[in-house]
Amino acid sequence: MIDSAWVALSLIERIGSVRLRALVEHFGSAEAALRANTTDLRRVPGIGEKIAAAICAVDLAAVEAAIPRWEHEGIRLLTLYSAAYPARLAQIADPPPTLFVRGHWDTAVVNGDAVAIIGTRTPSRAGIAAAGRIAGEYAAQGWVVVSGLARGIDSIAHRNALAVATTPTLAVLGGGVRRARIYPPEHGELAEDIARGGGALVSEQPPDAESKPSYLVARNRIITGLCSRVIVIETTVEGGAMHAARRAHEQGRELCTLDLPTSGNQQLIAEGARVL
Repeated sequence: MIDSAWVALSLIERIGSVRLRALVEHFGSAEAALRANTTDLRRVPGIGEKIAAAICAVDLAAVEAAIPRWEHEGIRLLTLYSAAYPARLAQIADPPPTLFVRGHWDTAVVNGDAVAIIGTRTPSRAGIAAAGRIAGEYAAQGWVVVSGLARGIDSIAHRNALAVATTPTLAVLGGGVRRARIYPPEHGELAEDIARGGGALVSEQPPDAESKPSYLVARNRIITGLCSRVIVIETTVEGGAMHAARRAHEQGRELCTLDLPTSGNQQLIAEGARVL
């Protein structure tokens, strides 16, 4: 049974799993934390004035009403302590307190071999060819291919994994999993193909959340956290994939790249990334 109080707390901006777990440890349960006043809330490490006020403003009844609607629409909620929550992701420093999933979710498969394939939104011809080939090869070997549904390398990885369809592909979103919230919007059909084709759309944001830059950055830790291996196909040093690479390093993931001339690839190689 879903802990609606936990879900309600997890929807508060910037609360995260570290603060949420501290609240539960301090008060004994998520529901008890929601009943606390601001003075008591601020005694919990990491809970300042703004977050305490946000906790006191939570409409638990609205969340309790929303959960069955989401589930009726085929959106599954995985809380951090759910048996279906991905094991590798639960072990990172800041796992999402709640995941929203649309599509097919097989925990045993997700906890098996999984590789993140990421890179620039404007790949070269060499990057396009490499992303397609590598995603297809990993999918054919039974690896779950994980990416972020972005333009460029991400979408190529998803499409080529789908074409093989040996194992699911997971798209980690920077907004809600409802079709109306898919970003970029031109990947709406790709998202549906993933959800219908045995894969899943995954987000820590509520189903109706609009994508925004801070969410897109935050989802990088989920992409890398789901996987044992992270492959940066092609990126500049300023690219978002470099942020994901840093998260992969922090999480102890095997980091790989290609010997392409782009600045990000060359920096990753200089820093010790495995060259494919």
